Amino acid sequence: MNLNPRWLLLLLSISAEVWSVPIDRNGGKQEAVHIEEENQEENVDTGLYYDRYLREVIEVLETDPHFREKLQTANTEDIKNGRLSKELDLVGHHVRTRLDELKRQEVSRLRMLLKAKLDSLQMDHASLLKQFEHLDPHNQNTFEAKDLELLISTATKDLENYDAERHEEFKRYEMLKEHERREYLKSLDQEKREKEEKRMQELKEKHRQHPKVNVPGSVAQLREVWEETDGLDPQEFNPKTFFKLHDTNEDGVLDEQELEALFTKELEKVYDPKNEEDDMMEMEEERLRMREHVMKNVDINKDRLVSLEEFLKSTERKEFNNVKEWETLDDTKPVYTEAELQRFEAELRDKEEELKRRADTLRQEQELLKERVLSRLYKVLNFESVFSELAVQEFESQKHHKSVRIYSFLLKNKDEQVHKKTRLSWVRS
Repeated sequence: MNLNPRWLLLLLSISAEVWSVPIDRNGGKQEAVHIEEENQEENVDTGLYYDRYLREVIEVLETDPHFREKLQTANTEDIKNGRLSKELDLVGHHVRTRLDELKRQEVSRLRMLLKAKLDSLQMDHASLLKQFEHLDPHNQNTFEAKDLELLISTATKDLENYDAERHEEFKRYEMLKEHERREYLKSLDQEKREKEEKRMQELKEKHRQHPKVNVPGSVAQLREVWEETDGLDPQEFNPKTFFKLHDTNEDGVLDEQELEALFTKELEKVYDPKNEEDDMMEMEEERLRMREHVMKNVDINKDRLVSLEEFLKSTERKEFNNVKEWETLDDTKPVYTEAELQRFEAELRDKEEELKRRADTLRQEQELLKERVLSRLYKVLNFESVFSELAVQEFESQKHHKSVRIYSFLLKNKDEQVHKKTRLSWVRS
């Protein structure tokens, strides 16, 4: 799906739809852009649970000439405050029909999702209501201006909170990892536990042994990308040229993903997927921390995009020549406290107990069902047994009567020899 860059810049500027890729030192910028264009559709994902619906609505609106024209003259505030949504009344009939269809599909999807979650008791009332925030639930058949306004406002809010949710998700991941580590050590005897603790400590120390990590956005960090990734002479470093090289979609700004691509060389100093001691989840958290650091110092108007002007101004600041080493996750305080870990473990225990109760309930229901099936089967088999016994008795009775009639006939036969042979045959039968 090829979206208008202005949509991406204005409507979803905070999500930066196009995921950029690092420029290969041998392939140059053209090859990198070519790869990015080929994989654009697969990589576009805002991380929202209604991401597909959002992208399809944008794609349909892009097909309307009137709406596209209005979009060209709109600014971020026009979109966010809902003024652009009013233009929906002037789009073509075929566009409205397709939007109506998309909304009905989304409502149907949400109904199925909610039913599954309610059946599994995994959603409270507040979470249920949140599922419909991006559309008007009172009108489930047609896509109106209010739907577009809600979709924009909800996406804006959710994407602004996306980083905080990622940090929280990482914290829970780290707490789960520590919980499992402690439980594993508890399961070992003293000798094995001491040996395993020593091994874990050695891995931790090995992970800390890495080259200096430059502060993201500093001249040292950018020069390293200029030399090692772009394959250019570090003595000829030019901030403006650097910006244009890494504005891979050529929209005049560096979005969050284009910025994160710049940190790959620094991250590779610390993390290697082949090493047991390196955690790739931690690497992504480190990437997020680096991007937030740059945005905090460079993004002056806080639109989650870095313009050329903002970038050049950042290179004039004293911090740009910062020669200090970047403090990685290993150098900072743990992302959770001991009290938070204890609450997390208590939550895990509660969930385990709830799962056990459900398992017991299912087991009891299974046993009851099994008893009912066996009881019904017994009745069926008992009926067949009685029926079979009566059938055998009837058959034997019929056989007996037939034999008596045959024998009586033979007794009347005057030929003794025939009578003898026939009686022998009857006795055998």
